[in-house]
Amino acid sequence: MSDDHYSEKDVHREVTALEKQSTTAARIFDLRRIIGGLFVLYGVIVTITGITDGDAEIDKAQGININLWTGLGMLALGVFFLVWLWVRPTPAPTAPLPEEGEGEGTK
Repeated sequence: MSDDHYSEKDVHREVTALEKQSTTAARIFDLRRIIGGLFVLYGVIVTITGITDGDAEIDKAQGININLWTGLGMLALGVFFLVWLWVRPTPAPTAPLPEEGEGEGTK
């Protein structure tokens, strides 16, 4: 027999702590955050490139400042993902309901 005795309270506290860590990890690694952040970052870079383009680069694209329009589109998409994340955050997992007879004192 082992000398390690865990009370139901200790086990419940451990499970609760692990659930909180799991929820935090799920929110940090939400794909909307990653995709939105990358599109905003690249959108800023391409937009700045489009603003600083000279006439030669614009003439290559038949008079359209393609870097500027692409960068603005990327910025809009990135902001859309981040707003979506803010408006509809990842829901916290719900605790499962105890089954019949599970909550009773069995020793």
